Amino acid sequence: MPLPIEIVLFLFLLSTAIAIARLEDLFAAAMLTGIFSLLSAGLFTIMDAVDVAFTEAAVGAGVATVFILCTLSLTAKREYQQPTKVLPFIVVGITGAALIYGTLDMPAYGDPDAVTHRHLSAKFIEIEERAMFSQNEHAVESARHGNEEKAVGLPNIVTSILASYRGYDTFGEVTVIFTATIGVMLLLRGRRHKKSFTSQSRSDGNDVVKEQPMRMREKIILRVVSKAFIPFIFMFALYVQFHGDFGPGGGFQAGVIFAAGIILYGVIFGLDTMRSAVPERVLVYGIISGLILYGGVGIVSLLSGANFLDYDILDTHNPAHGQHLGILLVELGVGITVTCAMTTIFYGLAGRGKQ
Repeated sequence: MPLPIEIVLFLFLLSTAIAIARLEDLFAAAMLTGIFSLLSAGLFTIMDAVDVAFTEAAVGAGVATVFILCTLSLTAKREYQQPTKVLPFIVVGITGAALIYGTLDMPAYGDPDAVTHRHLSAKFIEIEERAMFSQNEHAVESARHGNEEKAVGLPNIVTSILASYRGYDTFGEVTVIFTATIGVMLLLRGRRHKKSFTSQSRSDGNDVVKEQPMRMREKIILRVVSKAFIPFIFMFALYVQFHGDFGPGGGFQAGVIFAAGIILYGVIFGLDTMRSAVPERVLVYGIISGLILYGGVGIVSLLSGANFLDYDILDTHNPAHGQHLGILLVELGVGITVTCAMTTIFYGLAGRGKQ
């Protein structure tokens, strides 16, 4: 009897995690973390969490791997071996056992009688399905306003829940991204040491010439391939941004894909060229403006006499259009903030040199 694909992927995840913990080569460990994230994305896809898989693939396997490589450029290639200590192992073991014990009374995976499937989630799905499958505008409005229930009416229920029903929560997540970026940049502040990218260098006045590694932008294949791919990366990011109401995607995923395209440009053509195309000051303004755009939609709804982030008020003649407009604006704010935040962190890491 063949094993379910979920079990196979989980075994691969476990093997990859053990290999990462045992490796001393930090570069190999960084590559394996990208593989771990890619396997996680595949597991999420099989579990029908496509939006989560999208984010995991873009952040974990993409941008996070680049951040780790930037960090490795500031340190040694291999891990420094420290004396083995038993106490941390005991603490981790006890913590893991407690976590496993806490999950023993949880419902089984996919159990339709689980608490999350019996209350709010079931209600939201029922409301949205009734609105989506309605064939005329009158039926949609009936679905929206029956028993004080308000449907969003987007084909992607995940987007409806995250951007409308849970609009406060998503706004908090964007605020967390903004705050975390500020914290990371404060930690990375300090004198930045520019590396010498000359093809040759002489040591202490001697005639011994030391060859330096060739820059990526001097490799013609990388330049040609990246120039061909980067426009399509941006186009796909736009598709994910503005198609998130019909399929998997949205501001978080699109923002990371945009940032990945910009970072790829910087990795291939150099940090100075990247700064000329996308100045850091513009990114700082972008982080703030995305958050302001999201919060501004809520303020407009308040000034119009409705609740905070109540998109119905944006189009009183057709509240369904108001919902769509509000979600489009807040998702755009999320995309702008995430793009600028990821790129700013890359600037902070890549702009530093070894002490």
